[in-house]
Amino acid sequence: MDIPAPDTNTTSASPHHAQCYRALTARDARFDGVFFTGVSSTGIYCRPVCPARTPRASSCTFFSSAAAAEQAGYRPCLRCRPELAPYALQQNLAYAVWQRIAAGALNHCDDGSALEQLAVTVGLSSRQLRRVLVQHFGVTPVELAQTQRLLFAKKLLQETALPMTEIAHAAGFGSVRRFNALFAARYGLAPGSMRRAAADDRRGSDALILRLAYRPPLAWDALLRYLSGRGMPGLEAVHENAYLRSVRIDGVSGWLRVTHSPLKNQLQLDIAPALAPQLMPLLARVRAQFDLDANPTVIDQHLQQDALLAAQIRRVPGLRVPGTFDAFELAVRAVLGQQISVAGATTLSGRLVARFGAQAETPFAQVTHHFPEAGLLAATAVDDIAALGMPRSRAETIRAIALFADQGGLAMRPGLSLASAVAHLRGVRGIGEWTAQYIALRALRFPDAFPAGDLGLQKAAADGLSETTRLSEKTLLVRAAGWAPWRGYAALLLWHSLQKSDSAAITPSIHDEPSQKDQV
Repeated sequence: MDIPAPDTNTTSASPHHAQCYRALTARDARFDGVFFTGVSSTGIYCRPVCPARTPRASSCTFFSSAAAAEQAGYRPCLRCRPELAPYALQQNLAYAVWQRIAAGALNHCDDGSALEQLAVTVGLSSRQLRRVLVQHFGVTPVELAQTQRLLFAKKLLQETALPMTEIAHAAGFGSVRRFNALFAARYGLAPGSMRRAAADDRRGSDALILRLAYRPPLAWDALLRYLSGRGMPGLEAVHENAYLRSVRIDGVSGWLRVTHSPLKNQLQLDIAPALAPQLMPLLARVRAQFDLDANPTVIDQHLQQDALLAAQIRRVPGLRVPGTFDAFELAVRAVLGQQISVAGATTLSGRLVARFGAQAETPFAQVTHHFPEAGLLAATAVDDIAALGMPRSRAETIRAIALFADQGGLAMRPGLSLASAVAHLRGVRGIGEWTAQYIALRALRFPDAFPAGDLGLQKAAADGLSETTRLSEKTLLVRAAGWAPWRGYAALLLWHSLQKSDSAAITPSIHDEPSQKDQV
């Protein structure tokens, strides 16, 4: 069943109403976050997976966002908790802006300056930005931000024991008074009335414990194997089916542990309490790193039209495109991976972290450092970087990408096309097509990015013609044209197909090997 996201002014007579109601009655998790249901008889709005009794169709109004439902006067359901819903990921300007707002772009500023700054980064005037969001979501940027803040605060109220002052600050409110007033006005409740003990989850742990939902299936083991093979020693690790790393956001330091709760279709995050002020951007980064907003049903329906990809989808359902917690980290890791094996690049990255990264305090023996700041590497002598064990030309590229990042080069405006982003990256000396596409895929989250110069992809796409056969880059691009706009997911499927078994490590000598054009 393919249900498009309804308009924010959807009524029971709209063409989407019957389709959305069928998904609601089936409690279909594939549409979790794609729409929300406002129930006129109760005055609340729910996710499609809500366990409550299904309301009558005549009582339902469907909305494409939580903000639109709240603007219409509905309150969030306390059972299904709309703040847990995965995002309805779409590749357009409005959703790109919405993601920045969800990560806190308009927090802690009610005088309009944050909106003006966001508009500048998008390349629009504040008036144009307002029009874009109203046309797409039916609400203004401020209304969208208020809904995100309230839902995030509700999440913290129900999942943590943080004091009200810290919750208000973490959710982006300028004061507890403002938080209390808006919460009461919108939900008709005092914030304290939404507290949940959650004692079992927090007993014996000093960490903040939060949850993020996804649309099933999720190939968690495959995702961890990929991240494990490319993890930077000292910075991150995979241990006992969990992902561990150090965290530093805007001067606030801590650590993070991510585990899987498959029965709930959620990831559990154990977070250092010191990171409470940065929880909104932190959770946004984790969502991107684990590709939690992907809709595997939609992607698979398209890619399985190719027999080779269909076989791999059946083998590894729910395979995601692993992202990164920090774009600069990934860019450096991609450069280190130029023309050497994955294992070799991992060794080099560990040396770089140990040599130039600041020490981190974490409860994990495997995680000891933060990643070096871009400004630090940009100011480091090329010979000092090369001394880690790489050619001088590679060290020059590390410095060049560090300077590029320090000047804001990786903070690309929402709505930028893949071609423009790749061209922008290729302006850095030493960054070729393979590296630019790889960064675009994993760090900038372009689902259609495709490093066709990768020898592993060329071999996998040859579909076992022989052990030595591979497609040319040009031939692979022609074949991949039919996989758009999800060529990045096709790349992960092809890379994964090179494993000899589900439990095997991904072949280390192929996947990050670029074409010769990436050499300086």
